[in-house]
Amino acid sequence: MKLLFSCLLICLLGTTTVASATTPGEVPIGGTLRPAPMQGLSGPSRELSEFRGKPLIINVWASWCGPCRAEMGSLERLARRGGNKFTVIGISTDDYRDKAMAFLQQYKTSFSHFIDTRLFLENMLGADRLPLTLLVDAQGRVLARHYGGKEWDSPEALQVIAKTFRIKL
Repeated sequence: MKLLFSCLLICLLGTTTVASATTPGEVPIGGTLRPAPMQGLSGPSRELSEFRGKPLIINVWASWCGPCRAEMGSLERLARRGGNKFTVIGISTDDYRDKAMAFLQQYKTSFSHFIDTRLFLENMLGADRLPLTLLVDAQGRVLARHYGGKEWDSPEALQVIAKTFRIKL
């Protein structure tokens, strides 16, 4: 009986680790992002679809998130390095605009940032953990989803970006 119980428990544990949790309305890898209005933080409000036409790197962050703070400098350097090859944008999941604005004033990034107070983008992008960075092709398809803070201008990250977008950096 113990052997049967152990086998059953292993099978159940195996199925729960294979299943991946998703956010409501999350676009899977390979799926195309839906149109979405984005409320501007560091510039005007825009439609997500306006960024089609070249690869897009979307970083989802919050002002209270330590790893988000740690990686923001490398995202700024990446955005400057990208030039015409890709665009970098940031999306804050902060509940309060003033907190997000204070974060941006501290980090002084040159790329566009937006705020998602209605959770639509957060859910569509799969931001159940922060920071989240997505690599999206020129047609709006999600190619990769990276959770956790990274040095986005490191040689390893640049290699992943170049390979994913099939560009030379």
